[in-house]
Amino acid sequence: MVDLAPGVTILQGRNGLGKTNIVEAVEVLSTGTSHRVTGSLPLIERGQTSATIRANVTNITNPLAQESTAKSTTESVHTRNTQVSTASPSAISSAAQSQSVVENGSISPVINPLGESSELTQPAEPTIAEPTTTAATITTTTYELTIAARGANRARINGGKSTYLRDVIGRIPSVSFTPDDQRLIAGDPAGRRTLLNQAGALLVPGYSDRLQMIAKIARQRAALLKQLGDPRNSATSESPYGYAPSPADAALQGLEIWTGQFIEAGVTLTRDRQRLVDLLAEPFAAIYRELAGRDERVRLTYEPSFDEVLLYPDDPQPHISEHFQRIYPGEVARGQNLIGPHRDDLSIELNGMPAREFASNGEMWTMALALKMALHTVIVRERGVRPIVILDDVFAQLDESRRRQILDFAARQDQVLITVAAASDIPDVTDLAGATGGAAGGADVAADGQTGATAAQLHIIDVADLVRQQNEYLHPDLAAFGIEVNS
Repeated sequence: MVDLAPGVTILQGRNGLGKTNIVEAVEVLSTGTSHRVTGSLPLIERGQTSATIRANVTNITNPLAQESTAKSTTESVHTRNTQVSTASPSAISSAAQSQSVVENGSISPVINPLGESSELTQPAEPTIAEPTTTAATITTTTYELTIAARGANRARINGGKSTYLRDVIGRIPSVSFTPDDQRLIAGDPAGRRTLLNQAGALLVPGYSDRLQMIAKIARQRAALLKQLGDPRNSATSESPYGYAPSPADAALQGLEIWTGQFIEAGVTLTRDRQRLVDLLAEPFAAIYRELAGRDERVRLTYEPSFDEVLLYPDDPQPHISEHFQRIYPGEVARGQNLIGPHRDDLSIELNGMPAREFASNGEMWTMALALKMALHTVIVRERGVRPIVILDDVFAQLDESRRRQILDFAARQDQVLITVAAASDIPDVTDLAGATGGAAGGADVAADGQTGATAAQLHIIDVADLVRQQNEYLHPDLAAFGIEVNS
């Protein structure tokens, strides 16, 4: 059980205790995915059938701040009682109902916290108003996610009827910085697609629905391609009514239908992703120049598999259909969808050259930081929300200059969750909160003279102590209560 207060919380403990599980629960609640894994199964503790995340989110709207802002609404959100049950093998506890509880942590505002429409809010128009003493509006919403080993993941809002996971994700925005971020530049395209999908879940209404739909269509289409490639399905059979069509004939008819749906859904998703890249490209370049120097130039571009969407923006579908006809023999031979959004990528250039080939290790780290900071900037601009910032074990990977850069960024946020494995990796408390010393075991550190939410308090929590408290709760000493246990 862990309490998170507004500001900065540092979770410190050796590897394997479950630090990442706590912040991962927030990330999954926010985006529906984890930076650590590509599927849902690793999120569930070995031997269990599901994992559950529960969060009571308090939304605080400040009318005074709203009156003075031109581009955003000003709110703050506090998570209260985020519970993670039956988490992954590295969870805090190996018990069947292991829990971590997040209470009173400032998450900075969610859109539609009471479960209404998930449409993006429009930026507030500039207003000039007389000072008022109107009190802030406070609402609390309970979110519950159930991640299943088999079957659909489910969600509930305020204890209501069971709904889909996609109906909840995106309401509590977050941006995670992780040791794997460098792979966004030099790694395979899957990591960059995950970044796009997380951005889409937070910024584009209906994106998660469309992503899930096209994944389903792609599976159906791939199954038909495998049937067509199986020589056993090509023979016709005799019946009392003549020769019956072969299984391949039926598969071919189905393939035509599924291909049409795949193209339609893929065009929509491609346009969504192009919009996301357009939003990210300018702040990414600006932030990188600020971090690396005014003479440095980076460029972010979208490389869609359905490039016909960019070449023929008015009506790309006939051209994509022709493309599928040309590659049909190869798709049947391999039993795979050879083109589609599942093969999209991002291109990142440094001073006109491919960054993955020419950038140094330090330059890749700086580009990765700039890319995540750009996502944060876009969320603030488009939604009027400052997301939760998650720094998962990144300080051991960074040199002093980049530690300073990310700490400066974190110090301006409403809520920051930091995990570190060793006490030596804990950033200087004065860097974040202006205090004169550190604290351990869950103690608070005052932050005088600082601006922003992090000026309130900084908390350093010993995760080993959390494990001990949880084990005592789950497996109490009955003798202490006067209960005799027969061996």
